Amino acid sequence: MAGARALGFKGCLKIGGSQIRNLLNAKDFFLFDCDGVIWHGEEAITGAPKVVSSLIKHGKNVFFVTNNCTRPRKNYVNKFYRLGFTGVMQEQIFSSSYCSALYLRDVAKVQGKVFVIGGEGVRNELLQAGISFVGDEDAPDGTIFNCALASDVKAVLVGHDDKFTFLKLAKASCYLRDPECLFLATDVDPWHPLQDGRILPGSGCLTAALEVATGRKAMVIGKPSPFMFECISSQFRVDPAQCLMVGDRLETDMLFGANCGLDTMLTLTGISQMKTAQEYRDSDHSTNQSFVPDYVVDTIADFLPAFED
Repeated sequence: MAGARALGFKGCLKIGGSQIRNLLNAKDFFLFDCDGVIWHGEEAITGAPKVVSSLIKHGKNVFFVTNNCTRPRKNYVNKFYRLGFTGVMQEQIFSSSYCSALYLRDVAKVQGKVFVIGGEGVRNELLQAGISFVGDEDAPDGTIFNCALASDVKAVLVGHDDKFTFLKLAKASCYLRDPECLFLATDVDPWHPLQDGRILPGSGCLTAALEVATGRKAMVIGKPSPFMFECISSQFRVDPAQCLMVGDRLETDMLFGANCGLDTMLTLTGISQMKTAQEYRDSDHSTNQSFVPDYVVDTIADFLPAFED
């Protein structure tokens, strides 16, 4: 089955019933975003655990690609089990923190320390990868005028950090004055939805502040960068034509799929909605076409009838 984009497919096709069954039969690899696709916070999307277990039972390869860098992969496994996804293994989970550690170890082969703006998820994955890092060693009253700067810092990695301070920004700016110091971001998500209409600023806000301070652009590891897909491909034999990327954010998940040559599906249980996807589809700006999903479903629970005999 040729990819939808290769066939000149316009996108935003709302599918169901036999169309979903045919699509599932045609694909061997399924990449799911997590937040807004298979769960909301501590509550699984209705039917999502059964969808995942049914795909695995039918011999499909399932992976989870998330820009959420706040948890190490072992904690994600615990969350999957806690929410009823009992068949998920750590090897199926590709977070932006895990992939950042892989990049620093296997691609950049960093020889020195990494200055980290980020929390437990980032630090744990760096530790597991054997990468030396620094970040939270300052006294409460420390300032950029009197703090110590670590020697041999060869990279700055920015992720979500709910303990972000002006001092961290200032120190990272100092390290990045060295043009040989790598500048990486786990992701550039601008914000995340909370309850009652509130939002949580994302890693992209911290990265943008550092980009302004240094005049440099960060290399992004997570979606929509294709590196996360390269991490999967390096560990599993994956054919892009046999993949379906399922997400809820047009500017991240759908663009990621387009950048990697994957067919894409938008589920309407998260951030982006059909109206915005159609506006991108009908736009005169060619760059907006990469945000357009090939397929749309209300929820991944719409997959369930396809598994019924």
